[in-house]
Amino acid sequence: MATLGDADAVYASVKEYYGRVLGSSKDLKSSACTVGAAPHPVVAAIARMVPQAVSDKFYGCGNPIPLGIEGKDVLDLGSGSGRDCYVAAALVGPTGSVTGIDMTDEQLQTARENIKEFGKVLGYMPNLRFVAGYIEMLDGAGIGPSTVDVCISNCVINLSPNKRMVLAGVYNALRTGGEMYFSDVYADTQLPDSVRTHSVLLGECIGGALAVDEFEQMVVSIGFARPRVCSIDHIAIHDEELRALVGDARFFSVIYRLFKADDTACAVDEKSGYAATYLGTIEGHEASYALDVDNVFATDAETAVSS
Repeated sequence: MATLGDADAVYASVKEYYGRVLGSSKDLKSSACTVGAAPHPVVAAIARMVPQAVSDKFYGCGNPIPLGIEGKDVLDLGSGSGRDCYVAAALVGPTGSVTGIDMTDEQLQTARENIKEFGKVLGYMPNLRFVAGYIEMLDGAGIGPSTVDVCISNCVINLSPNKRMVLAGVYNALRTGGEMYFSDVYADTQLPDSVRTHSVLLGECIGGALAVDEFEQMVVSIGFARPRVCSIDHIAIHDEELRALVGDARFFSVIYRLFKADDTACAVDEKSGYAATYLGTIEGHEASYALDVDNVFATDAETAVSS
């Protein structure tokens, strides 16, 4: 895994790839930034409202935008052209806020210059802003402790030269009870240096992929509750030369949920452990709600929750 000692080289490579090499998603050499199931119809409908200039430079690997976030304060790590921020801004409404942080000037310019156009579509000016900075250093970008309800990120953390610093910073920025709901690329094995330092594989979100076990151990050690998996999709590498470089390693786009939980606030059913009753109040999830792939709650039915 890249360390802070070579962070400048990693930053330069990523900025070059996303700021200058990629003109649009058509230039990608793998499915890492296009894979993923169709978004929820509510999210899909809002995404169609986003200015085309923003959507054209969208390079995400999933759809990590939760519903039921009206009035919440949302942070997007590595927001790029801002597509997910625009969607989130519509979901939080006029009483919530969305902040995107990115280090690439070209992407930030696209994100900022289309806000007014989107406000005309929404019928109000969204509380939406984009700040320049590094996702490893949220404090330096003005993201203070306990100021965020929901942190989202779309296929960006794998690009960081210090993933633990990113995740620890998010934990610090979240309010208790908040969550990180994000997609990223993971490998089924530790990757050799020839893959981790390859500029194209790094830019395609392959070279920086953590092994799943390594990631899950890391976030628990930081303080998050056990990671919950929402979806998993296999990633295909289209370029033959790049396929040869990665060998037998397999890659996946995974949407995870990480909670900054107060365990003392949870009620425990003595027979089955944790239990909850969903009231059906989240728009788009009226009949049932999926906490993760293992826990789906029918409305008004007490349901055991796996630990």
